[in-house]
Amino acid sequence: MSKPNTSVIAQVLTLPVIVIAMGYFVDIYDLILFGVVRVASLTELGLNSEQITSWGATILNMQMGGMLIGGIIWGMLGDKKGRLSVLFASIILYSVANFLNAFVTNVEQYALLRLLAGIGLAGELGAGVTLVSEILPKHLRGYGVMAIASFGVLGVVAANIIAHNFDWRNAYIFGGVLGFALLLLRVGVRESGIFEHHVADDVKRGDFLFLFGNAVLFKKYLKTIAIGIPLWFVVSILVMFSPEFAQALHISGEINAGTALMYCYIGLAVGDFASGYLSQQLRSRKKAFTLFLAASAGSVIWYYTLQGASPDTFYWSAFALGIFCGYWALFITMAAEQFGTNIRATVATTAPNFVRGAVVPITLSFAALKESYGVLGSGAIVGAACFTLSAVALYYTHETFHKDLDYIEC
Repeated sequence: MSKPNTSVIAQVLTLPVIVIAMGYFVDIYDLILFGVVRVASLTELGLNSEQITSWGATILNMQMGGMLIGGIIWGMLGDKKGRLSVLFASIILYSVANFLNAFVTNVEQYALLRLLAGIGLAGELGAGVTLVSEILPKHLRGYGVMAIASFGVLGVVAANIIAHNFDWRNAYIFGGVLGFALLLLRVGVRESGIFEHHVADDVKRGDFLFLFGNAVLFKKYLKTIAIGIPLWFVVSILVMFSPEFAQALHISGEINAGTALMYCYIGLAVGDFASGYLSQQLRSRKKAFTLFLAASAGSVIWYYTLQGASPDTFYWSAFALGIFCGYWALFITMAAEQFGTNIRATVATTAPNFVRGAVVPITLSFAALKESYGVLGSGAIVGAACFTLSAVALYYTHETFHKDLDYIEC
C-alpha cells in the first residue's frame, strides 16, 4: 500500500483537523480521568472501601448518563445551529465542569459535575467528525477522521501520566485549562460550507424523532449503532474486568486493570490510524471495517487462549485487542456519511453515545450469566452476541466511501 504523499498530508492537516484532533484528545482525557483518580479522590473525600465502590459506580453512571443526554442535545443543535456552535458550547461546558471538579467537597457535588461534564463531552467527536467530513474532499475524508481519532485516544495515556504524577485535583484543573486553551484556537475555524448551503432549506433539521418516524432511516440508524458495539464489549468487559479474566486464565502474576486499559488505548490509537488508512487505500469503508471486525474477533480468541501466560503476554494481548477494535474513527465516519446534511450531526453525535450506552446491557448480561457460566463462559456468550449483531448489521450496510455528502433527507 502506498503512503500518503506530502501534498495529501498538507491537504488533510488543516486548522480544523488539527484543532478537532486536539479537542478529541482533551475529550478522552476528561472522559477517562474519573476512572483513573476514582479511588484517590473518593478516599480523600472520606469514603470507605464499600462507599468508594458504590459511589464510584453512581458517579460513573452519572457521567455516562450525561453523555446520552448530551448526545441528543448536541446532535440536534449541530444540525439546527451549525457544527461550530456545538464545538464551542460543548467545550465550554465540560471545561468548566472539569475545572470545578478540582474544588468539590462532597460526593454529591462530584456526581453533579460529572453529569455536566458528560453532557459536554458528548458533543466533541460527533460534531468534529461531521465538520471534517463536510469540509474535506471525499477522497480525503477518511484521512482527516483518522488523524483526529489516532491523536485523540492518546488522551488516556496523558490522563494516566498526569494522575500518577500529580494530585487528583490538579489533574482536573489541567483538563479544564487545556479545554479553555483549545477554545481560543477554535476561533479561527470556519463553519461547514455544506451546512451553510442548506441552512435556509425548508426541511426538518436536527429532528431526532425524524429518525424514528421514517422506516428507512430508522433501520439505517439501528445498523449504524449495531456495528460499533463489539468495541465496547472488548473495552468494558475484557479490559475493564481484566483482573477477573486473568485469574480465570491462571495468569502467572497480578494484573492491573488500569495498566491493561492503557495498553488497550495505545492499541486503539494505532488501530484508528490503521483502519482509517486501510479504508482510504481500499477505497471502501465497508471492506476495511469487515477486515478489522474479523481481526478483532481473532484477537479475542487469542485472549482466551492465554492459559497460564505471563502478565507481559497478557498486557500485549490487551494491546492487540485495542489495535483490532480500533475502528472507532471508521465507525464515526460511516455514521456521518450514511445520512443527509439536515440530520448528519444528530446521527454522528448520538450514534457513538448510544454505542457507549450499550455498555449497560452488556455489563448487566455479563454479570447475570457469570453466576451460571463463570467469567470466561459469560464473556464468550456476550461477546459472540455482540460480534454476530455487528457482522449482520455490517453486511446490510451500504458503502459510503464515494458518497457525495451535499444532500438532505426528506
